Amino acid sequence: MEVVIVPDAEAGGELVARGIADLLRRKPRALLGVATGSTPLPVYEALATLVRAGLADMSQARIAQLDEYVGLPSGHPESYRSVLLREVVGPLGLRPDAFMGPDGTSPDLPAACAAYDTALADAGGVDLQLLGIGTDGHIGFNEPCSSLASRTRVKTLTHQTRADNARFFDGDIGQVPQHVITQGIGTILEARHLVLLATGKGKAEAIASAVEGPVAAVCPASALQMHPHVTVVVDEPAASGLRLAGYFRHAYANKPAWQGL
Repeated sequence: MEVVIVPDAEAGGELVARGIADLLRRKPRALLGVATGSTPLPVYEALATLVRAGLADMSQARIAQLDEYVGLPSGHPESYRSVLLREVVGPLGLRPDAFMGPDGTSPDLPAACAAYDTALADAGGVDLQLLGIGTDGHIGFNEPCSSLASRTRVKTLTHQTRADNARFFDGDIGQVPQHVITQGIGTILEARHLVLLATGKGKAEAIASAVEGPVAAVCPASALQMHPHVTVVVDEPAASGLRLAGYFRHAYANKPAWQGL
């Protein structure tokens, strides 16, 4: 697990965007796993800048959703499909048919979950998965004590997660769905490269637990320690709980240039 400490969210976004651009030069049809929320926005903004400058080619790239609310129609402005169409597909000039995601309105949700796992495998698997982290250590919507071997499935959101997301629903927690479809931790771990981003002091405890704590279901993100290629990009406040921050800075400063992100 590589930990990269950056000055701020903008620097982190630029770093990850350059890594994605490098991946697309090697593999133009790469499948990118995308996340919603405020944390990955600097990545999408920096990547759009590279596309406009002709330094990144997204013309053949494909993207896959990490999760989706249950019961929100796909056209609802806060469905994750709508959010990603606004924040990723449109700005990056992707083809609409290059976008895959689970069906949160299916009358048979278990079948929809299984179908999405199959679709990801049939597409060749995710090449790079962007992840955020919750204050309780969740990734995707795998809340604490989720199985570390879990597959894409329906999850019940905690009150805290719904409260955190109420800002997208006019501040009304009652409008936030109770359930989501999320890629399971086992599904997430099948991506070839995992990139976890975190910014702000509020994420410091979760990052310390995920990176330096034991692998335990109470902190779902700690499962990333078992993956062979993980990059954790954090700003200074989010890194403030890391006991080994000095080593992480030293290792990154002396990283061989050929290794890339």
